Amino acid sequence: MLNPRTITKKHTPALMLMLGTMAFSSQGRTQDATVASADTTRGSLPAPAESKDSSDTSEERWNIHAQTTYVYQHKDGFSAPYTGPQSLLPTPEYSYTWTFTTYIGARFWKGGELYLDPEAVVGKPFSHLFGLASIPNGEIQKNGGTKPRGYWARWFLRQTFNLGGDTTHVDDGPNQLASNYDSHRLVFTVGKITLTDLFEKNTYANDPRTQFLNWSMITYGAWDYAADARAYTVGGAAEFYWDNWAVRIGRFMEPKVANFTTLNEDIARYHGDELEVEHDHKLGDLPGLLRVLVFRNRTWAGNYMDAIAAAEGTGNPPDVTAVRKDAAKVGYGISFEQRLSSDIGLFLRASSANDRIEEYAFTEIDNALSGGLSVNGNRWNRPDDVFGIAFSTAGLNRQHREYLAAGGLGGFLGDGQLPHYAREDVMETYYNYHVMKGVELSPDLQLIRNPGYNADRRGPVMIYGARLHLEI
Repeated sequence: MLNPRTITKKHTPALMLMLGTMAFSSQGRTQDATVASADTTRGSLPAPAESKDSSDTSEERWNIHAQTTYVYQHKDGFSAPYTGPQSLLPTPEYSYTWTFTTYIGARFWKGGELYLDPEAVVGKPFSHLFGLASIPNGEIQKNGGTKPRGYWARWFLRQTFNLGGDTTHVDDGPNQLASNYDSHRLVFTVGKITLTDLFEKNTYANDPRTQFLNWSMITYGAWDYAADARAYTVGGAAEFYWDNWAVRIGRFMEPKVANFTTLNEDIARYHGDELEVEHDHKLGDLPGLLRVLVFRNRTWAGNYMDAIAAAEGTGNPPDVTAVRKDAAKVGYGISFEQRLSSDIGLFLRASSANDRIEEYAFTEIDNALSGGLSVNGNRWNRPDDVFGIAFSTAGLNRQHREYLAAGGLGGFLGDGQLPHYAREDVMETYYNYHVMKGVELSPDLQLIRNPGYNADRRGPVMIYGARLHLEI
């Protein structure tokens, strides 16, 4: 994966390509199962949706799905007294991304599911992907470009061992064969995934293709999760489900170099470890979830204070890439989601990490708070529509601030100075308009204050966007 500093500066508009793949599935009948309601099991299933038809307990042998998503964004100009080598440009800009993914699943033995996801991507970021920690498009990639690139996004094996309890039927979907799962079960996943496939799968703020777009909204801002430049990694995880409880643990490869394309295969020495505990609950008849995540990354990374010390007396700004060594970063996240009524859902997140160590695979956020509401369109007779609004505030620790103030450059930030630090705040709202089955159109608005944590360039920055999502 490419460091964002090396992203091409030659950009040309991309044409939106239309979805042209059919969805297929093959089913075999299984023995009758007791189907639990969606409300009581939603948070504890390794799948996108539960069955709405209690008589449907069939299990698929294979399926194929596909999606395409196009995002266009325009940034207004804003006033800035100075602009550094890695600042958000104060001039008006446009940005876009297009992705196409095919999801192929097959069942080869009892409990064994294999998935393959070929994907293609095109993208043009704002300001060459510099100047913001809360990046406004979750579909943008660090090594993106204006020429289509194809790759294997995912290839993984999921093995489920049912251990008893109530049986729940899970519907067919992308990376999910229609299956029957026990409420007591052990699940192993091995292969190439993105960690948000398994950890912090928030109901209301997880998928930039249908929900909030900003990086600070789609997962924990301070979770520097193991990933290559496209956000994918290789490793394994185990999940244990017992009624309303779930525990997940995993180890995955880190990139060889911060924000780079190639993963380090020495997973025993360099790795990202995650541990998550989840509990489903009900307030009255309304379901909710609480998750706690802790992570520890072992990487070849620089320390901000080491970089500042190495630059003293040289007349040069500090360079965290020049002082890299074996280093560890530890952090945590807490996530709460709650349905407030039949059509309103709430999410809240908090995260923090000991980011004396440079950002390695996600973004330059050391601590963050976020929260928002998701409202179903039942109230205005549009039951398939969704309105969302959320706010996040991200911050840096003292060592990271001092590094940027001394003129240091990070993976994304570098105004050349930081005389007046302030938290980077984001407000985002979107409306997901259901055009027809499998077709959704979403206008999106983001307001960002203090881009790059710099109160001198506070903005606000206004970003107007539109997203077209097709899925079969």
